[in-house]
Amino acid sequence: MRHRIAHYQLGRTRDHRRALRRNLAQSLFEHGQITSTVTKVKAVRRFVERLITLAKQARFDEDKVRQLSARRRIHHLLSERQFIPAENMTEYLGLSDSERQTVRQARTGRYHRTGAGKGTLTFTGRMISHRLINDWAERYQNRTGGYTRIIRLSKRRVGDQGEQAILQLVGTEEVPTNVPKKGRSQRRKKADLRYAAVLKGIKKSKPVTATTESENSATPDST
Repeated sequence: MRHRIAHYQLGRTRDHRRALRRNLAQSLFEHGQITSTVTKVKAVRRFVERLITLAKQARFDEDKVRQLSARRRIHHLLSERQFIPAENMTEYLGLSDSERQTVRQARTGRYHRTGAGKGTLTFTGRMISHRLINDWAERYQNRTGGYTRIIRLSKRRVGDQGEQAILQLVGTEEVPTNVPKKGRSQRRKKADLRYAAVLKGIKKSKPVTATTESENSATPDST
């Protein structure tokens, strides 16, 4: 029975489960969608929608006290993680280690938050909470709920055959004609090769069909 159990256990301890939920939510706010097992996606969905509601309150609430309380609650639940905006990732990968450090944090040691260029820098790192409050909250300002959708995938995960699904923020989907075809991963290629080898072995091991009696018998007499 599931009496008084309002969440998914996920076979983990409380601290591990909270860290997993937080990391999945951070990745979702960074990329717009994530792919994981159906159980994990269902477990993080309610947490994500709660964070978006808090972000809207932190951005648009007229009461300054409630705004501050919502921001503190977001930092407590989501923690912080810095990322490089996708449009600047190519330039970031071409930098040296010292230049990357400068892009990520100021001379005082404090991490950049907004992603905007400072001084001679054309861009800087950006915090997940800043993107949540300034981008996602503004997108869903006039929406009362239902910020996410779950899309089940037909292909199962290689290794344990786990059922997978996509958790996607509403409004981030691409036009079908513009979606590039995703190539197969190395694990998927190896699994397909193993499956083909097994099928080939089964075909070779099949016994040769015996010829029918009519084929082996001599031609009938003409008399």
